[in-house]
Amino acid sequence: MSVKSKPKHTPMMQQYLRLKAENPDILLFYRMGDFYELFYDDAKHASQLLDISLTKRGASAGEPIPMAGVPFHAVEGYLAKLVQLGESVAICEQVGDPATSKGPVERKVVRIVTPGTVSDEALLSERIDNLIAAIYEHNGKFGYSTLDITSGRFMLSEPETEEAMLAELQRTNPKELLFPEDFEQVRLFEGRNGNRRRPSWEFELATAKQQLNQQFGTKDLIGFGVEQAERGLCAAGCLIQYVKDTQRTALPHIRSLTVDRQDHSVILDASTRRNLELTQNLAGGTDNTLAEVLDTVLPLWVVEC
Repeated sequence: MSVKSKPKHTPMMQQYLRLKAENPDILLFYRMGDFYELFYDDAKHASQLLDISLTKRGASAGEPIPMAGVPFHAVEGYLAKLVQLGESVAICEQVGDPATSKGPVERKVVRIVTPGTVSDEALLSERIDNLIAAIYEHNGKFGYSTLDITSGRFMLSEPETEEAMLAELQRTNPKELLFPEDFEQVRLFEGRNGNRRRPSWEFELATAKQQLNQQFGTKDLIGFGVEQAERGLCAAGCLIQYVKDTQRTALPHIRSLTVDRQDHSVILDASTRRNLELTQNLAGGTDNTLAEVLDTVLPLWVVEC
């Protein structure tokens, strides 16, 4: 039985279900003492992904409650595995004082860890940029924006064709991709982990400009040279709103937005990039790719200089 269909619960489970209802599409790590617990469908899903035990915790609304948990001190390792699988996790902490709480200790979600917004060094790859991206389409042409939340590097581009858009996705390889709920060209990113459908209004140009000006503390975007890139701005606006919503903190290091101009670059299409095994081999891994070879031999060359 799903969470939504359960009528009556204990005070603690009422608190859990309220927090879960606010974060319906992601896993909720609910802090209880020295553990983060998961319940119901989250527990079943996490037990499969993390290979942890699925147990039961008493009963609520007359039914046993499926439960799984991970130790507080080891949570970073579990988070790393989940984001690598394209999952997002809401971290719920105890913020109230147990000594003064008459009912369940007050809890709230303090951060949301997603594949593209990871900033903890323990969860990041040393070799590959951890990008989050957003894609937008209008009249067969695209807007595309990427953000490295760690460095604050914020870019946009406007691919003119599906082929060019696919090549950009292959080149940037975002860990998380946002797209409008009415987006029709989903074949562009089928098979990727971390795809997130977002409300279409988040991609509206006026909303996007408002979000970006608010982030940069500006009245307009003319100084960034992006004012005419309207499709790209629609993607960038959704992207910055999503990042602020998930991080729940100020992001002062994201201070500019740049057009990713490739007029003077050689653009490789998706098929060519795949066959050359630049960053990903034909099996989908990174073994024996050009990037891995360079990462191995370049330090040796530098030492020998």
